[in-house]
Amino acid sequence: MLVDSHCHLDFPDFDGDRDDLVVRARAAGVTRMVTICTRASAEPAVRAIAEAYEGVYYAVGAHPLNVGEAPLPTVEELIAFAAHPKMVAIGETGLDYHYDTWPPDMQKESFRRHIVAARETGLPLVIHARDADADVAAILREGYDEGPYTCVMHCFSSGRALAEAALGMGFYLSMSGVATFKNAQGLRDIFADAPLDRVLVETDAPYLAPVPKRGKRNEPAYVAHTARVGAEIFGVTTEAFAEATTRNFHRLFTKVPPTMTVP
Repeated sequence: MLVDSHCHLDFPDFDGDRDDLVVRARAAGVTRMVTICTRASAEPAVRAIAEAYEGVYYAVGAHPLNVGEAPLPTVEELIAFAAHPKMVAIGETGLDYHYDTWPPDMQKESFRRHIVAARETGLPLVIHARDADADVAAILREGYDEGPYTCVMHCFSSGRALAEAALGMGFYLSMSGVATFKNAQGLRDIFADAPLDRVLVETDAPYLAPVPKRGKRNEPAYVAHTARVGAEIFGVTTEAFAEATTRNFHRLFTKVPPTMTVP
């Protein structure tokens, strides 16, 4: 029993075999998938995919690398999207300073709007952070001090300080295929020091395929490879890690019908 808490099933990489991809995921034990919208304008297409497949849900937001392509979605627009029964999270949002695509101030304004929407809807916030750890931590804390909300640090590959800041607010860290890479021992150490009950697992498909699929197109079924490494990191069986991360997912993504009892 596994969950892919973050993938992009609307991307054209999957146009030729989306049906088969979902079948392969289920065969690998992936009972739930959350396909993530990176542009508000893509919401209809992402929603249609969630509606088409049992066990597939979706999130809506504006990725920081896309914030200047169109007017930023308003808080009210983000809240309105949440009326759909399969829309289960706000995002992805956050900050990305790796590429000089859009000004930091524009990214921060978008980020803050998503935080408000997450607080107002009670849905979890999905965070992208790249080369912006200090600013991401500051804005998360600023928003939390204004009123609590829930959050997952998607594809966590940042530094220890951001991990500790996020965990300190009760947020979750999501493990992707990056944690399986040979040169990622520092990241594995950060996860090893995190509470297992605050860890999720994801693919970020079609990106970041885990070892032994590295370099290939990623897909939800491959979350099983990351789960095996996650189990090694925490010194538990793969079955125990899958059960723990699935329980964590349901505790955070409360709108998704549970596949298990969640305390």
